[in-house]
Amino acid sequence: MPYVNIRITREGATSEQKAALIQGVTQLLVDILGKNPATTVVTIDEVDTDNWGVGGETITARRKRGA
Repeated sequence: MPYVNIRITREGATSEQKAALIQGVTQLLVDILGKNPATTVVTIDEVDTDNWGVGGETITARRKRGA
């Protein structure tokens, strides 16, 4: 039973986009590894940009300075 966790920043991904991610990742596991889609689990965690950091600063700060 494959388990895939996708983490994205909370910036307005629509329900349709998230459904497409779940379907696409599931299909990729079917196509590449031959996994059973009925037992493939995909979760999406949305993280506030204040709680996600790269290079020692938050994504919020990076976006404010245009990085």
